[in-house]
Amino acid sequence: MCRIAGIYDPSSQQLEDDIVIMRDAMKRGGPDDAGIYINQGLALGHRRLSIIDLSQKGHQPMIDNNLILCYNGEIYNYQIIKSELKELGHEFHTLTDSEVILKSFKEWGFACFERFNGMFALAIYDKEKHEITLARDHAGIKPLYYNWNEGKLYFSSEIRALNTLNIFNENPDWKIYFLAFGHLPEPITTLKEIAPLEKGTFLTINLQTGKTQKVKFSNFKFTSEIKSVNEAKILIRKTLIDAVERHLISDATIGLFLSGGIDSSLLTILSEPILKDKLRTLSIVFKEDKFSEKKFQDIIIGKTGTKHQTFLVSHEDFIESLPDVMEAMDQPTIDGINTYFISKYAKKAGLTAVLSGLGADELFGGYNSFANANRANFAKNIPDIFLNLFQKMPKDKFKKVAYLRFKNLTGEYLFNRGILGTNEISYLLGEKESKIIHLLKLIHTSEDGQSLNGFNKASHLEQHYYMQNQLLKDSDCMGMWHAVEVRVPFLDKELIKLAYRISPEVKFCQKQKKFLLINSFINELPREIWDRPKQGFAFPFSEWLGDMPVRGKAAIHAKEQFQKGRYTWGRYWSILLMGEWTKKSN
Repeated sequence: MCRIAGIYDPSSQQLEDDIVIMRDAMKRGGPDDAGIYINQGLALGHRRLSIIDLSQKGHQPMIDNNLILCYNGEIYNYQIIKSELKELGHEFHTLTDSEVILKSFKEWGFACFERFNGMFALAIYDKEKHEITLARDHAGIKPLYYNWNEGKLYFSSEIRALNTLNIFNENPDWKIYFLAFGHLPEPITTLKEIAPLEKGTFLTINLQTGKTQKVKFSNFKFTSEIKSVNEAKILIRKTLIDAVERHLISDATIGLFLSGGIDSSLLTILSEPILKDKLRTLSIVFKEDKFSEKKFQDIIIGKTGTKHQTFLVSHEDFIESLPDVMEAMDQPTIDGINTYFISKYAKKAGLTAVLSGLGADELFGGYNSFANANRANFAKNIPDIFLNLFQKMPKDKFKKVAYLRFKNLTGEYLFNRGILGTNEISYLLGEKESKIIHLLKLIHTSEDGQSLNGFNKASHLEQHYYMQNQLLKDSDCMGMWHAVEVRVPFLDKELIKLAYRISPEVKFCQKQKKFLLINSFINELPREIWDRPKQGFAFPFSEWLGDMPVRGKAAIHAKEQFQKGRYTWGRYWSILLMGEWTKKSN
């Protein structure tokens, strides 16, 4: 797990200085080693967090004859691929998955990316062809931002690295997207000229001719071919157990975040036979009892015998840590603080990698949006003139109904998960509402989910908006800020493929969230864990934010609305955070 950066600018007189500045802006995510490669106007930079093969043989950029690799991630099936490559005559000199990537590219070219089961963002430079290829994993777990324009290329794992060059302009509209979504949806970033490479995609650029080729190598489609509950349960058991085993491969210390919910409890239970006495877990608790899940954590601790550590986070810790939280954020997000603290304490516990339950809710129906999936279809039939009236409702959660005017997936997502309505954003930012509506309508997912219905549409929305743009970004930037790799077994490529093959009638039950996942492991999961309302890993922000001092028109307005009960803490926090981010940027 690492951080990568690159520049192609044959006219630059300070290429080495610039790549070192970019690379070291991300040193928190790669404290173990650093390297650069420079050739023919191309500079590659790498910071390393050692997970597999902790020796210097894993140094990057890694060179294999005419191929040079700069890579961030983990390929969990690298040992299987390595065996296949050995049979084809390839020799290996390290124990790393990095070398497997290089040999795979040499053997299969671009087709190698389809073979990888893992999380990755990488650049491979072919010195002979003077061609560079950027690629990002099937689920977009690892970030990769880039700009290719007028024969110059810039890319990195974090926006902060690109910011250090002072050559890119701030996106003047980022606040509109942030106040609507609570994050910046792809392809939006805070820099006008910078966008993420799409997940499951590779981009090849011939640096001599400027010719480019962008290809999507991974795209999941719902097929509903598995219609038997028993068949689905058997397949889920095997596929998830195999995924957990793959994700526990590590030469560094690995553990699990145990919240006490279904997903983290299940991962802990499935990890116990593999790690045995090396099983380590950690959790966060609060003084505020209604937010504590300690009694559920204790059930799993007792069942598995894990070596567990509990960390208390208080209101005072939150206030004291806020400046560092803001520094850790690579892009503004309302939901990164929980990951910040769990990663901080994972590092304190001596862990280099942790398993997270992220992805289970999105694939198997853990959110209210699944039960409410058909509400949007009904409401979309309401004439726009009446939908507009919802913006005059006193509570903002009712104002979001007006997003259904968009008549697209973005409108449906914002109807369920939007933060502020368009007229409220207009008031706070002093922008015309017509402009706000126009910009938000342009956001769409890379896959076409408009034809989907019910469960599958809800799954599509949760994966391609909320999970993609918020949860995965937060896990990556906050984990790496503390030099901790966050692994997500529920987003294992084989498990996603399987989930997409199962009929929604089999996956979904109106009376029980994650019905199929729970019933696949009903003999392992204690009833107390699954037979209770979903709590989620939530901090006591509603109680912590009330006495925060505020300045400026937007923040004062937001505090008044929060105190009157018209804003949830998330809406209030989004406006406070927007102000903090603006101060940070200036």
